[in-house]
Amino acid sequence: MDIEQRIISAAEFSFDHNGFTASGMDKLTAAANVSSRTLYKRLGNKNNLMAAVLAHRRQRFFSALDGASIDEIFAQLASWSESEGARGCLFLRALSDAGTSIDEVAAEVTVYRKELHLLITRLVRSETGDGNAVEAMLVLFEGAVAAASYRGVGAIHVARTAAAVLLNESSER
Repeated sequence: MDIEQRIISAAEFSFDHNGFTASGMDKLTAAANVSSRTLYKRLGNKNNLMAAVLAHRRQRFFSALDGASIDEIFAQLASWSESEGARGCLFLRALSDAGTSIDEVAAEVTVYRKELHLLITRLVRSETGDGNAVEAMLVLFEGAVAAASYRGVGAIHVARTAAAVLLNESSER
């Protein structure tokens, strides 16, 4: 793992467990075992680091959600949450913690939302023949992520069952 990847991985862990605001540059450099100079040279500033972390997280997340069906991506979401921890959506936490005024963060959150919307749209359309259930499925998916943070991964399993019902009802129309 090169230095930049080490910094991003350490920062992702810190942001995910401590929050974006609470993860100061001193804490981030110590976690990555690099000097402040190295961090700034490699990633510029904290805003760039936050954006790099979110881009890295998005790539990892969507690599883990490679299922060919809604049922599969809910199962993969449960596996992701079991291995990564169910602390809620890092992208939404970035917006609430860092605010929409940080352009780099807002841009990464927008890319994540678009990618999630495209994934859900593609799968719902392939399973139902139309896109009528896309918005409901997005709410169900994002709600499962949020609920898992305080109800445990079992909330994702409940959402998976609800998704099957939703797809079945949508297919019957």
